[in-house]
Amino acid sequence: MDEITLQINEGTEPVTALIDSSQSRLRPVMMASLTTILGMIPLLSDAMFGSLAAAIMGGLLCSTLITLLFIPILYALFFKIKND
Repeated sequence: MDEITLQINEGTEPVTALIDSSQSRLRPVMMASLTTILGMIPLLSDAMFGSLAAAIMGGLLCSTLITLLFIPILYALFFKIKND
């Protein structure tokens, strides 16, 4: 959200700022969450930590989707950014 606001304040069109900011955060967020999700796979078969691993993996997947999809959509709705 800060990147979107920064680009808009620099004079970039709001739609372009929204798309560019979302694209610039895609790889870092995906890499961080995917490495942790993949790192939890060996723990799924463990009797003690299996449910914890599943909860962490599910939480990371949901939070990644929220960060990459829902936050930019909500930003566009709240600040009335329209594609002209």
